Amino acid sequence: MKTKLFGMAALSLALASGYAFAQSSTVNGAAGGAVTGAIVGGPVGAAVGGVAGAIVGTAIDPPPQRVVTYVREQPMPEDTVVVREKVVVGRPLPETVRVRTIPENPKYAYAIVNHERVIVEPSSRKVIRVLN
Repeated sequence: MKTKLFGMAALSLALASGYAFAQSSTVNGAAGGAVTGAIVGGPVGAAVGGVAGAIVGTAIDPPPQRVVTYVREQPMPEDTVVVREKVVVGRPLPETVRVRTIPENPKYAYAIVNHERVIVEPSSRKVIRVLN
């Protein structure tokens, strides 16, 4: 019984954290994690998924609208980089990608990768949001 419970909790944690990683806030992460956990593991899965979703949801806060607007208004540079790796929220950009600072808000930076505008955390180069 313990093994089954532990397995379900681990599975729901993995699913919830993946699901919540795409969420933009703690509340959405907790709610999404709880729903995913409940589907996979019932009440225990809901509890574990909610906690995991909340933790992962706090890892990536959405950038303010001013930052998004700033990045969208920047001209497309001629030296855009194309990389083989898929640009994924939560993963760092390769070192070959030039990251540009956002003067009004140094907590965020941006890059143009594979002709997409990407908002990143400057210190870790972690992707926070991909703009279409």
